[in-house]
Formats: sequence, C-alpha cells, structure tokens
Amino acid sequence: MKILTIVGARPQFIKAGTLSRYISNLLDVTEVIVHTGQHYDSNMSDVFFDELKIPKPHYNLNIGGLSHGVMTGRMIEGLEGIIVKEKPDWLLVYGDTNSTLAGAIVASKLKVKIAHVEAGLRSFNFEMPEEINRIITDRLSKILFCPTENAIDNLLKEGFQNFDISILNVGDIMYEGALFYHQHMIKPTFITDGSNFVLATLHREENTDNPERLKTILCTLNEFSESKRVIIPLHPRTKKKIEELNLITNTIEFVDPVSYLNMIWLLNHCEFVVTDSGGLQKEAYFFKKACITLREETEWLELVEHNVNILVGSNSEKIKQALQMDWLNPKSFDIKLYGEGKTSSLIINSLQNS
Repeated sequence: MKILTIVGARPQFIKAGTLSRYISNLLDVTEVIVHTGQHYDSNMSDVFFDELKIPKPHYNLNIGGLSHGVMTGRMIEGLEGIIVKEKPDWLLVYGDTNSTLAGAIVASKLKVKIAHVEAGLRSFNFEMPEEINRIITDRLSKILFCPTENAIDNLLKEGFQNFDISILNVGDIMYEGALFYHQHMIKPTFITDGSNFVLATLHREENTDNPERLKTILCTLNEFSESKRVIIPLHPRTKKKIEELNLITNTIEFVDPVSYLNMIWLLNHCEFVVTDSGGLQKEAYFFKKACITLREETEWLELVEHNVNILVGSNSEKIKQALQMDWLNPKSFDIKLYGEGKTSSLIINSLQNS
C-alpha cells in the first residue's frame, strides 16, 4: 500500500511524525511525504523534520507567504503532477489548512481515495478559513478518522452517514505523539531559572488582523504579566502586527518560535496556557494544564464541558476573571477524552482493510 501524505503547517508535522514513525516499522506500507511549504520559516518548519526525526519530504513545493487563494491554487497545481506520478492508493491529509484543502481537491479530481485525519471538527464559525477547509475536506474523503465522539456527532448531524464513506473514532494522533515526545522534551535556552510562568500563544487571524482585539488581548496579558511571568513564543505574523500597531507590551516575555520539544517542556512546566490555537488547547489537556482560549468558540467542546478550558474571546474582563482559575476542575484531567494513544495503528489497519 502506498500512502501520499500532505503536510504544510507546523501542527501537521507533529501529527505526521507520529504516523510516519509507525509506518517506518511496516514492510507492506510505503509513504511519500509532500511538504507544500505553507510554513516556510525555518523555526516553524525545517527544525521539526530534524528534531522529530520525520523522514525528509520527497517533495517540497515551497509555497508560502501568499494569500489564501493564490497559495491554494499553486498547491493544487503542484500537487496534481505529484499525485499523477506517484499513483498512491491513499492520499492522507491532516486537519484544516490550505494544504489539506488543496490535497483533497486534487485527489478527488484524480479519483484517488482520501483519508482525513482529525475529521468532524467544527467551530461553527464560517469566518474562519479553517472551518471551510475542514468541511470541504470531510465531504471529499472516503475515510474520516475522528479524534472524539463529539466529532462523530457533528458528522452525523450533517448527514454524513448517508454518504459512501467510513466514519471512525480512532482517538487523537497528537495524544499519541505527546506520549512519545514527552520522553524527549528539551528545556529552552531562554529558561534560566525556576520561576513559575504562564505559556501563551497568539496567531489566529480573527485576533491578529483585528487591531482592537489584538490590542485588548495584549494589554490585558501585559497587565497580568506585571505579577506573573508570561512567555509568548511569537508567531511571525503576530510580531509584524505588533510592530505595525506599535503596541507597548513591556512586561510580556516574547521569544522566537520554539521547537516542538521545547514546547513540550514549556507545557509540562507552565502553570497554565492562554492561547487561540486549536492544537494547543488539546496539548494543554494532555499535560494536565488548564487552558484559557482567546476565541468565541472551539472545536474541542469536550474540554469546555469538563471545565479544563474556558472561552473568553478578546473580552478583557472575561480574560481577567479566567486568569483567577476559579472555574477549573482538575479531576477532569484523569478522563481519557482522546483515546488510548494507539491512533496510528488504528489508522493503518483501517486503510489496509478498505
């Protein structure tokens, strides 16, 4: 069986690394990895392949830093020739990026079966490009590998049971990866003492491209950081917006994007997480850390329902109240919301038997 895997953004490298490590021990499965280049900064791309021991991509389209339409269009053009040449049995895509959408569109046109890992997630916010990407990819796929029962429920509500596809709960592949990489975490060089800190990230367009939202979030965190250390690995786009707006954030500790093994260390040692990332909400749970989510909605409703995650948007008062942590239920960290950490084997077995 030949699988053609498409990756392009940082979270996908982590997910693909976990599955590729499993595939590497199999004699009857071949994987061809295509990197679209969507994340092209070396700190957000190259280091992941080196550090996570992911096989180097067989192809790199070097498409990044463009508008959504141009980027997706060029990916479609580049991927078409690769798929025609490689003739895979399955095209495997992860999550909800432009790379995911482009791969699904090309494969569907070429009549190559598509498997979508992390299927069924919904934010119910059509202003998010990720929501559009994941819905279209789900509809074009032959197998939908869902990480949770909530994801399956979303698909059933949309009538996916009426289509000629398979819908499977295989757990979350990022949980499997976190279990493995936890053994190899690396302390960042900028951590020189043992002081407590809060880990924050900020990159989603709805926050970074809205000056008022960005200003409110950063000013609130800056005020909080006067009494508690706040570390933010800064996404290049967010850094650019902060500079353009000349925002004063004199007590927040900004650092360059960190490697995944550095991020695992930060997650393992922080007090709690503040983020607008989808994946980091889950990873916080994996490491039993509360998460304050800077969005109005989340794909990971089970985390909110179990009171380990709280949605605050960009509302300063909500953020301040959430920072007091009186909403947290630590007992929920003992529940296995994302499977048993055996997602890779479930995925490959399903592909081989379909």
